[in-house]
Amino acid sequence: MTLDDILAAAYPVLPVLVIEQPDHAIPLAETLVAQGVRVLEITLRTEAALAVINSIARHVPEAIVGAGTVLPPEQLQHVKDAGAQFAVSPGITARLLTAAQRLKVALLPGVATASEVQLALECDYERLKFFPAEAAGGPAVLRALYGPFP
Repeated sequence: MTLDDILAAAYPVLPVLVIEQPDHAIPLAETLVAQGVRVLEITLRTEAALAVINSIARHVPEAIVGAGTVLPPEQLQHVKDAGAQFAVSPGITARLLTAAQRLKVALLPGVATASEVQLALECDYERLKFFPAEAAGGPAVLRALYGPFP
């Protein structure tokens, strides 16, 4: 599944979930899917995150589960092995982009500056996460970036 497919399935909402108790994962995922929310981003901010991703991937096949807060490139292999269908990063590095392409992991990298957008485009990434949106200037910055990067 491509990143475009995943984002289309997520429309209009992609919940960002921080799950500390693995036994909460399946009931939460089942409830969200039953309500039409199929794309779930599980952040890697807890010790249980990889187990949660694995559990949802195995037990809730209707869910499209991904990993958020992916930082070093090495985490991409771990989230892929856990069953994640995509990854989201709060930032962007050439190593992370290269690793995602090599591992064939659909990655949504975070950007906040023109230089970061340029790096993403140079590596053939067109779908980006504006992060941290409010702190980086919100809609005004998006309008300014739209000029050179429509």
